[in-house]
Order: sequence, then C-alpha cells, then structure tokens
Amino acid sequence: QLQLVESGGGLVQAGGSLSLSCAASEGTFTTKGMGWFRQAPGKEREITAAISREYGTTYYPDSVKGRFTISRDNAKSTIYLQMNSLQPEDTAVYYCAATNYNNAIDPNYYNYWGQGPQVTVSS
Repeated sequence: QLQLVESGGGLVQAGGSLSLSCAASEGTFTTKGMGWFRQAPGKEREITAAISREYGTTYYPDSVKGRFTISRDNAKSTIYLQMNSLQPEDTAVYYCAATNYNNAIDPNYYNYWGQGPQVTVSS
C-alpha cells in the first residue's frame, strides 16, 4: 500500500508563507492523482488543491485560489504545497492524499492519506 510521509507546517504570522511536502513510498506515484486537504477544528475536511496524474492539471477552490500552489516532482515521488498570504482562516491540519483516479476533489475518492502536519496562522 502507498505510504505518504508529510513534512513542513508550523506557526506563521498572517501574510506569511509556508511550504509543505509529501513523499510517496511506492513506485506507483505516477499512477495517482494527488491532493491536499485541510480540516480545521469543528469543520469538515475540504479540498485545498489537487493535481492530476497526467499533464499536471491543477485545481484550487476559491478560498485559496491565487495564494496556494500545488506541484509534483515525479523523480522524487513528492508533491508540494506552497502557501502564500496566509490568513488565520487557513489554520488547519493539512493532509496529503492520493487517488487512483486521474483527479478528484471529493475526499471520498482518495485512497491514501498522510498524517498532517498542523498549520497555524496568527493574527
């Protein structure tokens, strides 16, 4: 089974930036659509960014459009999330995820999940 190991996160002041990374342990990385989801206290898990398994097509919800960037490095079996202009509303646990579909925005379509990390944005 695919294992996803995340790194990054931390505490940042509003307006600042953070980067997250997610490394896959299996050689099937290029067959997976990848995504970042976040879950704030008391909230449902929501799509943050997604990138297709082919062509690198990306998706962002309006809440992060223009501020967050997802990318993938197939040689390193790693995806990244660059987060700029962070706001307190972005505070959440950020999960890396993989799907057997080309891409998806519904978390129910994702088969593999990382463990975090926490991102906290202060006012």
